[in-house]
Amino acid sequence: MYPHVVPEITFKTRVRDESVGGENPYRWQDLTSSDLFRGKRVVLFALPGAFTPTCSNEQCPGYERRYDEIRASAVDEVYCLAVNDAFVMFQWRKKLGLQKLKMIPDGGGHFTRRMGMLVNKDHLGFGYRSWRYAMVVDDGVIERMFVEPGINDAGTDNDPYEESRPEKVLDYLRGEGRRAA
Repeated sequence: MYPHVVPEITFKTRVRDESVGGENPYRWQDLTSSDLFRGKRVVLFALPGAFTPTCSNEQCPGYERRYDEIRASAVDEVYCLAVNDAFVMFQWRKKLGLQKLKMIPDGGGHFTRRMGMLVNKDHLGFGYRSWRYAMVVDDGVIERMFVEPGINDAGTDNDPYEESRPEKVLDYLRGEGRRAA
């Protein structure tokens, strides 16, 4: 059902650049999937959207708290991905006070669609968003997926958060989940 390698797409990001000057010293910078995943082992968790309750109150803070433990488990980086633009992801990171997680804006949902995780949340006024999942990726190859059950876009409010918790990812990284997989 899921791809074996991460899809190759270009993410539209903003990076601080003092040469820009002014009150908003940021410039556009394209990052590709290769830039993010090649030669690295990473954990990526994806969620329905910035500023939403579970994402803001549980998922991002949980991964931020567990960031050092995840990194100590032979992981080079931890990414948070949402179908939101770079401006929203920046403001959300700032509002949550995140210092460690790297926020990946999938504004057009292209990565999420190619992962098979794009769901229609029109009934909530969201449009297309990501289903909640996490994955361990080693040099662009998906090593393990943690997908919430019931993936749907049938107009329900079902939004589970159990399988993609940082504790489940850590169990796997520490070897406990590998034996059960």
